[in-house]
This record gives sequence, structure tokens and C-alpha cells, in this order.
Amino acid sequence: MNATAKMLGDTRNLSEQAHDQIRRDILNGELFPGDKLQIEAISERYGIGIVPVREALNRLSSEGLVERKSQRGFFVAGISMISLEELVKTRIWLETLALRESIRNATEAWEEQLVVAYHRLARTQRRLPAEAGRELSQEWEERHKEFHLLLLERCGSGWLLGFCSTMMDQAVRYRSLSMNVHPNVQRREGAAAEHEALLNAAIDRDADRACRLLADHYTATLEGLRTVIDSDPA
Repeated sequence: MNATAKMLGDTRNLSEQAHDQIRRDILNGELFPGDKLQIEAISERYGIGIVPVREALNRLSSEGLVERKSQRGFFVAGISMISLEELVKTRIWLETLALRESIRNATEAWEEQLVVAYHRLARTQRRLPAEAGRELSQEWEERHKEFHLLLLERCGSGWLLGFCSTMMDQAVRYRSLSMNVHPNVQRREGAAAEHEALLNAAIDRDADRACRLLADHYTATLEGLRTVIDSDPA
């Protein structure tokens, strides 16, 4: 490998690191909607050069987590109740389609994986970051996404799974921001039972019941966040 190729490879690796770290802090609600992302400050914050940081911000802009404003630079993408309602509506449309197809293509191996993913999620405590630290909350979020994506895994469309994964990440951001802005707000009860009901419907291969439960699950989460977001429009 010549020197130029090695330099380009190092830049790509650093760009990936910057992307992952900035993305994590946006999803965790540590970088707030509307925050200006000054390239020099971000470079210093993560100890990564200006060029990789700029590449990472451009990539995050294409993913909808960062906004690039002409002549003004980069900003953390804003949120609103209208945007959340649109997100939940679109998730229900696409994920119920994927879930129905996934159940149609179900196998015993998939069912076994789903049971394991559910039990991992159920065993992971879900607490506020102020009580248990970001690591514990992050572990729950990872296992939560693993379970929900696995429900859809057999849909037969990588494109559809990719869209669903992106929307799941956007939903994480709303939950994280609600906790950071309102640390005394408790997680809504019932989510664990809803996950178990989803698991049972999928294993029973009852697509109609599973899709109905998934839609109700997301609608309940939306209603739980509504008062928190409405109470602090900023």
C-alpha cells in the first residue's frame, strides 16, 4: 500500500469514528436539536481532525440527524410533535408490512432467535440515565432494537429493513431527549408486556394480531411522549 492509499484509508477510518461518536451523542440526546456543530469545536471534542469531522457531518446530514444550512454551517436537526407523529405513522405503515411478510416467511430458526432476543431484552433493566448511567440505558436500547429488527428480519427486503432501522434510530432520539430534558419523567409502564405479546403473536404466526399489537405499541409510545414534548417546545 502506497503512502497516498494509506492516508486515504486513515481518513476514512477517522471519518467513521467521528460519524459514530457524533451520531451516538445526537441519538442519546447529549447534542440538542438546533445546536450549532462548529467543525473546529467538534474536532476538539472528539480529538479527530477537521477533514474527517466534515465528512462525518455531511454523512449525518444525508441521514437526517444533522441539518446543513447555506452559509451558516451544520446544526443538530430539529424535532417537533408534528415530525414525531409523522415518524410514528410511517413506522406503522412500513413495519407492519415488513412484519406481515416476515411472519409469512417464518422458520423455526427465526422463532428461536426471536425468543432469545426477547429474553435478552426482558433481562436488561431499563432505567433513566441519571439513575444508572448511559451504559445501561444504551444496552437496553441496543437489545430493544435487536428484538424489533428481528421481528422484521424475514421480510425479504434489505431496503425495507434499512428504512425501518433508520426510523428506529430517530425514535430513540425522541426518547433520549425526553429523559434528558425531563429527568423525573418515568418510563411508561406496559412496554415489557407488549413485547411479550408481540413475541407470542409472531411465534403463533398470527400476522393480523402481531401487526395490530405493533401499531398499538408505537401509538402508546407516541402518546407517552406527547405531553413531554408539548410541555417544552424548544
